[in-house]
Amino acid sequence: MRVPLGRALLAAGLCATLAATVRAQSPQPAGVAFPAKPVRILVGFAPGGGIDVSARLAAQRLGESLGQPFLVDNRAGASGAIAAAQVAKAAPDGHILLMTADVHVITPAFARELPYDPIKDFAAVGTLVSGPQAIAVHPSLPARSAAELIALARTQREGIAYASAGGGTLTHVAMELFRSMAGIRLLHVPYKGSGASVVAVIGGEVPILSIAIGQSLPHSKAGKLRTLAVTSAKRSQLAPEIPALAETPGLAGYEASSWVGMLAPAATPAAIVNTLNAEIERLLQRRDVLEQLAARAWVAHARSPKAFSEFIAAETAKWAKLIRDADLKAQ
Repeated sequence: MRVPLGRALLAAGLCATLAATVRAQSPQPAGVAFPAKPVRILVGFAPGGGIDVSARLAAQRLGESLGQPFLVDNRAGASGAIAAAQVAKAAPDGHILLMTADVHVITPAFARELPYDPIKDFAAVGTLVSGPQAIAVHPSLPARSAAELIALARTQREGIAYASAGGGTLTHVAMELFRSMAGIRLLHVPYKGSGASVVAVIGGEVPILSIAIGQSLPHSKAGKLRTLAVTSAKRSQLAPEIPALAETPGLAGYEASSWVGMLAPAATPAAIVNTLNAEIERLLQRRDVLEQLAARAWVAHARSPKAFSEFIAAETAKWAKLIRDADLKAQ
C-alpha cells in the first residue's frame, strides 16, 4: 500500500514535533550538549544485587527520557573500589557515572589506602532508594525486643555472638554501632554473604544477625526468625509494626540504613548534575517504578545533589569514627 507523499511528510513532521516536545520536557544543561553519546553507569558489584538492579532501572528510564542509551557496566571487586576509582579518574562530562551505596562511605575507613577520595573526587548526583536493616534473632533466644536483647547481653560475661554478611559490610558496622551505643559486648561472626548468615542463624549456629529487612520479614513470618527492630531512624513503611532501634531507651539517634545513589566525577558541570537529578526524581514518582522497588523491599528516596553531598560527608565521618574507636577490621 502506497502512502501519499503529503500524508507521509505530515506524519514525519508530527513525529519530529513529538520527539522535540519530549526532549524539551527534560531539563537540558545550558550550553552543554548532554548526553552527546551513550552514557556508562559503572557498578562495583556483580549483576543481580540491589545496586545493580537499581542501576538498570535508572538506566532504562534515563535513556528513554534523555535520548541516549544508558548502559550498566559491572566492574566488581574490592568492595566497589575498582569501579569507584575508574569513575573518579573519568572525564567530568557526565558520560561515565557511578551507581554506589553505603559501602562507598564505609570502605574508606577500613582501607589503608584508596586511589580516590570518597568525597573530593566525586560530584553527588542524588539518591534513588533506601531501606533499613533488621536486627533479628533465632526464636529460641529469650528476647522479644531490642531492650530485652540488651538486658540479656548484659548478663553474658563473654557477650553474645552475631552473624553478618561479612566484615566491612553495613550488616557488620550496623551491629557495632548498636553495641557501642548500648554499651554491651557482642562477638562478630562474619559469613560470606547475607544468605550464609541467615542460614547460620536459622540453623542455630549463631543467635543474632543484622540483615536487610526484605530478607528478614519472610523468615519472621515463617517463624524461623524473630525480627526485633529496624535500623532506620524511624519505622519503615515496609513493616510499620516493627519498632525502630532508635525507639529503644538509650539509642536515640541510632540509624544505619542501606541506600543506593549516583555519583559523577568531580568537576562535572552543575547543569549536567542537575539534569540527572531531575530525571531521577521524575522516575521515582512513577507508579510502575515504585512497585518494582517495593517488590525488592526498597523505598524511593530522592535527595538533591547538595543534600546527598552533605549526607556522604556526614556518613563517612560517622563510620570512620566508629571503626577507628572500636578498632574494627574488615576481615
